[in-house]
Order: sequence, then structure tokens, then C-alpha cells
Amino acid sequence: MSIKQITRAMLDSLGRQAQASPRRRANLNLHAQLDDPVQRLAIAMEPDTYVRPHRHPHTWELLFPLAGRFVVLHFDEAGTLSARSLLGSESRLIETPAGGWHAVLSLDPGAVIFEVKHGPYQQIAEADYAPWSPASETPQAAALVAWYARAQLGERWPGGAQGAGAALGCTSPS
Repeated sequence: MSIKQITRAMLDSLGRQAQASPRRRANLNLHAQLDDPVQRLAIAMEPDTYVRPHRHPHTWELLFPLAGRFVVLHFDEAGTLSARSLLGSESRLIETPAGGWHAVLSLDPGAVIFEVKHGPYQQIAEADYAPWSPASETPQAAALVAWYARAQLGERWPGGAQGAGAALGCTSPS
């Protein structure tokens, strides 16, 4: 039997890897293989990384902070912000139900979140990304990340409903 642990030095190293990564993220898997029935991983995220709103139809997802703080956002089917939690400060653990639309924003450089969900690993299908959310590596994606930081309950990101030209604004739904 092998005991697994994540040390402070490992968190620091993972944070440096995320800072050097073009995606501004890096992960450390505790599960041995991608087909493991329980996926367990530490994910370092820099504040400018884009976690596109998505869902996992087959599993819940459990998140808790190992270092730093995160905003965890939950959306309804129309893209309206239905819940917003500050993980690592107000909340210590968040479980998103299977099929729940969500996204995560890192608030601190070197922040690391721990994720647990049912396996085996499944790449997110295009149908499981919020249809109103922009693809990665677009100007609209950066605008959505900026909106995550200030979004309030009941608001919808206008770039998704009104097209790319409105992506830089932020309004409450009318």
C-alpha cells in the first residue's frame, strides 16, 4: 500500500507550472489511471485562466481549496448566475450536482484547488459547454473571465446572448 500526500512544496511547484503554462493551469493526479472510478486531482490555476462554463452529466464534482481562493459560479440553463461562492474564505467545500452548469475563477496567484468526481475521465463534450460561452483563446473568453470577478446573482453575461460585439459589457437581464 502506498500513502499519497500533497506537500506544500508540491503545491508551490504546481503553482509555478501553472504560471509557466500557456493555459495558466497545471494538475497533479492522485488517481493512477484515467479510467480510475474516482478522479482525484489538484489543479493550480492562475487568475487569468479561463474555465469555460460546463457541466458533467454523469457525475457530481467536489471542490475544495488547498491554497488560495476561488469564485465558484453556478448558472441556470439560460446562463443566469444562480449561485456564487467564495471558496477558501466563506466556503470550505462545494459540491456541484451532476448536470449543474458551473465555472471557476482563481483569485490568487499560485492558487490550487482539489477536485473529486466519478471516473473514468471523460473529456468535456462540446454539448456540455454552455452554449452561450465563448471558446477558449478568444477575446470574448478573456472578457468572460473578467465578468466572473464582478458577476452578481441574477445577472447574465451579455456576450453570450447578444453576440461577440457585446462581450465586453455586463448587465442584468431585462
